Amino acid sequence: MVEVHSPEEEVVIALGSNVGNRIHNFDKALSLMKKSGITITRHACLYETEPAYVTEQPLFLNSAIRGFTKLQPHELLRVLKQIEKELGRTEGIRYGPRPIDLDVLFYGKYSIKSEILSIPHERIWERPFVVAPLIDLLGTSIDTDSVATWHSFSGQFGGISEVWKKLGGESSIGKEGLRRVLPIGDHLWDWSKRTHVMGVLNLTPDSFSDGGKFISVDAAVSHVRLMISEGADIIDIGGQSTRPLAPKVSAEEELKRLMPVLKSVINIPEAEGKLFSVDTYHSKVASEVIAAGVHFVNDVSGGRLDTDMFSVVAGLGSPYIMMHMRGDPSTMQNKENVSYEDVCKEVANELYSRVEEAEQSGIPSWRIIIDPGIGFSKTVEQNLEILMGMQTIRKEIAHRSLAISHAPMLIGPSRKSFLGKICDRSDATERDPATIASVTAGILAGANIIRVHNVKDNLDAAKVCDALLSQRRT
Repeated sequence: MVEVHSPEEEVVIALGSNVGNRIHNFDKALSLMKKSGITITRHACLYETEPAYVTEQPLFLNSAIRGFTKLQPHELLRVLKQIEKELGRTEGIRYGPRPIDLDVLFYGKYSIKSEILSIPHERIWERPFVVAPLIDLLGTSIDTDSVATWHSFSGQFGGISEVWKKLGGESSIGKEGLRRVLPIGDHLWDWSKRTHVMGVLNLTPDSFSDGGKFISVDAAVSHVRLMISEGADIIDIGGQSTRPLAPKVSAEEELKRLMPVLKSVINIPEAEGKLFSVDTYHSKVASEVIAAGVHFVNDVSGGRLDTDMFSVVAGLGSPYIMMHMRGDPSTMQNKENVSYEDVCKEVANELYSRVEEAEQSGIPSWRIIIDPGIGFSKTVEQNLEILMGMQTIRKEIAHRSLAISHAPMLIGPSRKSFLGKICDRSDATERDPATIASVTAGILAGANIIRVHNVKDNLDAAKVCDALLSQRRT
């Protein structure tokens, strides 16, 4: 039996599940790993995959985590096997159905061979559902600090990145039973098939676009019905204006505005199959609205304006929309907050630093949606650079985390003042044509979700963009 003697080692552990509530199994496994002495620092994307070897069984969820532990290799194996047992795994058939499967892929720089443990895991090279999460964690460009330098395959396999290329690489995602998904409740959302439209419902008296129009429950419900009938996939509800210089509203006042409407709109027949998010930077509001049936938390501050937000969202297990902003709505357009040398690179790095903190607080990267924050701490020219440069943002994030670079990206240019300045439209409701132009540019540059006031016309624009992108791929 081989053991090592080091105070702490970096490890990579693969997760798989295809029995029972697979998302719950993952969440429980992560929780038990943390309690057992494994500090999780990074999460790969989440994949739904076809079963391998024994094919007559349900689809799997697969991912991997990267972290640190003081547990010795065989002690770590015993801990993982105990977690599998606690989650209901029995011996069963090899490669057969299981509530959870936990495999040690790497342990520090060590190669370990024993009767019960082989590190690096001996079948990594032939399993796309293992290599894809591994590449998310390690990247394709191997640097001297990367855990991937522990064991590069030789000969015909030529390294982990070469293995990934041989298996099809990024082009294999979405094909042949390997799709990237985001968990929403007990369901899996594949956002890559088309652009999704998020309709805006403001319950504020001072919103820049439609302040005061939907304060009453009846007016709010009517507008939600309209947006759903026009094709909205998601309804984003806000109880506090985040326009420049908007006064702050307490969490209690926000909830007072939100809860009566939420109780009414979530249960209307038209809402079946639709998703709801709440635009808030208060953790107390996030907790209350998720309990009321909302699916997403949409935080314009990326967790900066409420230090409890990350831990609360981690406990809620909900998807988290993380937006880039400097300062707060009252200060975000100050000179120092719109000062950038390279806006796309700096937005990418600042967004990633927030995601990194969120991950270490317990929010897996597979639950995160990123938003570059058009109109927040940006000048007219900077907003345009972001709309044209979203691939730059993704590439910059990819230098630090491929998993986060693959996250769904949301943009929200709808009716914003920079469009009014370009088109000389002081009335926000006259900026819909400009909004269509901006979301078109954004979708073609890589946006997956558009947040808009005018659902009908922007959905048409999204459909044309999706058709153009599909044509480009053929």
